[in-house]
Amino acid sequence: MSTGKSTSTWKYIGQRVIQTLIIWFIIITLNFIIFRVMPGDPRQALLGEGLSPELRIAVIERFGLDKPMIEQYWLYLVNLFRGDLGYSFSHFGEPVIDTIFAFRFMNTFLLMGASLVLSISIGMAVGVYAAARRDTIVDTGSTVTFLIAYALPVFWIGILILYYLGFLLDLLPIAGTITRGYNHANVIEYIIDYTHHMIGPLIVLTLSFIGGFYLIMRDTVLDVFTQDYILAARAKGLKERTILYGHAMRNAMLPMVSVIAVNMPYLISGAMMTEYVFSWSGLGLLTYNSVLSVDYPVLQGVFLFLATIAVLSNFAADILYLYLDPRIRY
Repeated sequence: MSTGKSTSTWKYIGQRVIQTLIIWFIIITLNFIIFRVMPGDPRQALLGEGLSPELRIAVIERFGLDKPMIEQYWLYLVNLFRGDLGYSFSHFGEPVIDTIFAFRFMNTFLLMGASLVLSISIGMAVGVYAAARRDTIVDTGSTVTFLIAYALPVFWIGILILYYLGFLLDLLPIAGTITRGYNHANVIEYIIDYTHHMIGPLIVLTLSFIGGFYLIMRDTVLDVFTQDYILAARAKGLKERTILYGHAMRNAMLPMVSVIAVNMPYLISGAMMTEYVFSWSGLGLLTYNSVLSVDYPVLQGVFLFLATIAVLSNFAADILYLYLDPRIRY
């Protein structure tokens, strides 16, 4: 790459870094404001009703809730960069950072990561295959199937799986998951039991995600087939497989990168209804329970973490575009 092209690339990356930092700063500011302008007494909302008088005084002093708003904001920033997100009301004063990351984050990350990998891989592969066989029974059948899967409510699918595979056939656990870590003496049993519990919600989430990835990949590949360079590749006598996967699929990946980046926050936000139906102890179920128990510090921590992942995912997508689309690089 020439010096001019290299300079343009680094300028593009620098602009995206600055934009990302500005957006993230706005997010953490809004995260501070929203939970202090909610109806009612902001201090009462932040302190909760179940705290002891001693812990209440300690929280007030730690986060400066008796000080002017600008000082509270400064303390909020200081505590944030120290990794201090406050204390959970509904988990006996446990630090929010422990409530989120002790085991719930890993439960959600493994479940959502597996479902996204499966749905992206299957959706893209079948989407390319269906586009190459447009208007055939393969194309029509896969499109109808994935549209139905995409439209069905996840909680309804989850209940059906629990009833038929769990209750009637006794193939899957009806509810619950391991919440804490494993004993090194029985790690194999732990992995087997953990995977057994994850099968049900994994099926539900894969079915809910796969339709969107399939439809976008199929439509994008069909659009790519109309481009001049595809006609030129066919005129050169290239094999259809080479044209499909070497040219069409690579260029169809551009919109897929954006779609995948948009779905990345699911890795940590979890699927609230799916985790609730299967009693999967992840961040989605934590968010649901925190709303019911008015646990504002936990909600504030989860929202901030989710927004940060969303910003970083979009930044990663912008950088990946450099290697997928030469027009940006130049």
